[in-house]
Amino acid sequence: MSEPGIIAQLKWAANPLRGDRFEELWLPAAEAVLDYGATGWALLRAKDGLLDFTQMAFVPSQAEWDSYWYSEEIADARANVSGLHHVPLLPTFHQISGIGSLSPVHSSSPE
Repeated sequence: MSEPGIIAQLKWAANPLRGDRFEELWLPAAEAVLDYGATGWALLRAKDGLLDFTQMAFVPSQAEWDSYWYSEEIADARANVSGLHHVPLLPTFHQISGIGSLSPVHSSSPE
């Protein structure tokens, strides 16, 4: 059985009145981590206030995250969202001790 890898997590705080625009521009960039070796990803938006976002990527190792984060594609995407969020951004990395699912998770419209 292979190792489950790690989760890279990044906390974003959108500037007031900029959450919708940040989400619109960053969502494709968050999904692009799949092109760099990730096996899964998520971009979560807090229901209270709608300005706090958590980005997660399931990657075999930090090397895949680094190839994504420091790529020209994502550097350009970060430039496009400049001014829409607070800085600095520092990812954290978590070892996966256990993970599971009963069925695939699908995105849905806010309630």
